[in-house]
Amino acid sequence: MIMPQRIVFTGKQQLIFEKFELPPLGDAQVQIRSLCSLMSTGTENIVFNRLFEPGTGWDNWVKYPFYPGYAVMGEVEKVGPKAAGLKVGDRVVTRHGHASHHIANVDQCFLVPAEVKSTEAAWFALAKICAMAVRAADYRIGDGILIIGAGPIGQMSVRWAFAAGLEKIVVVDSVAMRLELARRGGATATVASGIEAAAAEVKAAFGGADPALIMDTTGNENVFVHALALAGRKARVVILGDTGTPSQQRLSHAVMGKGLTIVAAHDSHEEPDWNSSRIIRLFFDLIRSRRFGLDGINTHTFAPADCAKAYETANTKRGETMGILFDWAK
Repeated sequence: MIMPQRIVFTGKQQLIFEKFELPPLGDAQVQIRSLCSLMSTGTENIVFNRLFEPGTGWDNWVKYPFYPGYAVMGEVEKVGPKAAGLKVGDRVVTRHGHASHHIANVDQCFLVPAEVKSTEAAWFALAKICAMAVRAADYRIGDGILIIGAGPIGQMSVRWAFAAGLEKIVVVDSVAMRLELARRGGATATVASGIEAAAAEVKAAFGGADPALIMDTTGNENVFVHALALAGRKARVVILGDTGTPSQQRLSHAVMGKGLTIVAAHDSHEEPDWNSSRIIRLFFDLIRSRRFGLDGINTHTFAPADCAKAYETANTKRGETMGILFDWAK
């Protein structure tokens, strides 16, 4: 086997592409050869650029060397003697970093149906994160929602809302390409504006009413106060996206004045009946039934050795990028 390779952040805005040795294969583990991995542009750019305050969860998490990525689509190459349920040749997804090969526990791997493309399956991790916000939002068929931000997290949030049968899915973003992808995914109305100037168009999209449910997917500390201002009386505001500068993410009088409910959604907020296994299986089923459309969602593909260019693109061309894939199959 060719020696495995991986992407490593060695410091602020510093990275290398290095060779490494895989650990031994355990009895209940499998060896995976990566086919592609999806960059989480929000998380990885915050980490790459150290866009976080001292003492935050980000600061405690990011230590060097740091191994970015958590969305790998691959193929099983070897199977341990007690690795029940998987066999050589199975396509699986797993929450591991950007690397050519991985050793993973069986319960960390999820089978990919034959009908699901590898480049679609790679979105499983971001889709799962956004599924946690579905529970936090507590929406029902026929409800309406305002989604702020149409980046990767916003796109997945739109598609969950569409699959759930929401009547109004209104999306605010200043980038035309992102709004077009949101419409493809099920948005019923889009507002091409910064959030600070979107109030009139948002209200019009809800038929003259203020939204009763808002989801902030941006991770931008400056957006939160505008989300509170847009919310209707007794509305629910869901924060999906952990800002690196929480000291700047402030409440306003709108919370008390309108009696708002604020709920945070995070990848770690799993429940016995709403966890990775169930969500990822549902995600694949929705793709197969064409209720979770991902056409055009991947905009850039890079060879892993070109990782410096990939992160430069993610940093400098946010308005032109959505799904950024590393192709490990070549």
